[in-house]
Amino acid sequence: MVNNENKSSVSMFLVVGFSESTEPQLLLFLVFLCIYLITVLGNILILTVISSDQRLHTPMYFFLANLSIIDIILSSITVPRLLFILLTAQKSVLFSECITQLLFFQFFVVIECYLLAVMAYDRYVAICFPLNYTLIMSRAVRFKMVTVCWAFGLGNSVVQAFSISHLDFCGPNRVDHFFCDVTPLLKLSCSDKLFGEAMFLMIVVITGTVPLTFILVTYGRIISEVTKIRSSRGRFKTFSTCGSHFTVVTLYFTTGTLCYIWPFFTDAMDKDVKVVAVLYSIMTPMSNPIIYSLRNREVKRALRKTLESNRVE
Repeated sequence: MVNNENKSSVSMFLVVGFSESTEPQLLLFLVFLCIYLITVLGNILILTVISSDQRLHTPMYFFLANLSIIDIILSSITVPRLLFILLTAQKSVLFSECITQLLFFQFFVVIECYLLAVMAYDRYVAICFPLNYTLIMSRAVRFKMVTVCWAFGLGNSVVQAFSISHLDFCGPNRVDHFFCDVTPLLKLSCSDKLFGEAMFLMIVVITGTVPLTFILVTYGRIISEVTKIRSSRGRFKTFSTCGSHFTVVTLYFTTGTLCYIWPFFTDAMDKDVKVVAVLYSIMTPMSNPIIYSLRNREVKRALRKTLESNRVE
């Protein structure tokens, strides 16, 4: 049974950020402001290029456009609040605001995990069933896939936010992180630790293990199919279509694993965890458009065309 008296004793949290100092941290503010602007502008550029070039109106770029939208939202959930803390040193946040931030962050994190799995399946169909690709990945199928990703994200985030909001918080309210997430809030709870461990297991399975396993199996099938191509040039050309996606998956799931699992099995310091969390929640959304624009010839060609047309106008 939830002890409402204990839980009501904590009406707000103090989000520490990167320092205990009560002074504004202008240098960090400028750094994260630049990162945020690059993230938003880079992903908007990807969306503009995809929408303006008819050759990019394919399933692969439909999913990439969705990924860009999610990255913009993910950054907007954490970075503006962090910028406010760094600029004003006002670290207090209401309990309800903290839970709301957790809900939306987990919502879009899970969507991205499953969207990356869907993008892996898209590459699998394109390589293994090229003649039936457009039929299998029809417009209706693509929308259903994205809808399922959003449904998984919504279900997971609601359960997590509801569960965290009904934990007992008996006094300590110092969130040693730069935003409200599941792990730092579980550490503050005085509820049964078994419940916290069960919550953590659910996070790992739903947000990480299931989509990552699917991606690995899918890439196993892709590699098996590519090895059947006799020409080394043909093998390289075929697998290169997966290069950008594989890079993003590696970066996202590696930093995500370190962010959520590393602290539970090691004596990692809070500052080390926060550095990894920056890579996971802030740097990855910024790097995605860079990776796709630098490693993808079609995107670079469309980007060059868009820039040239704007210059002429």
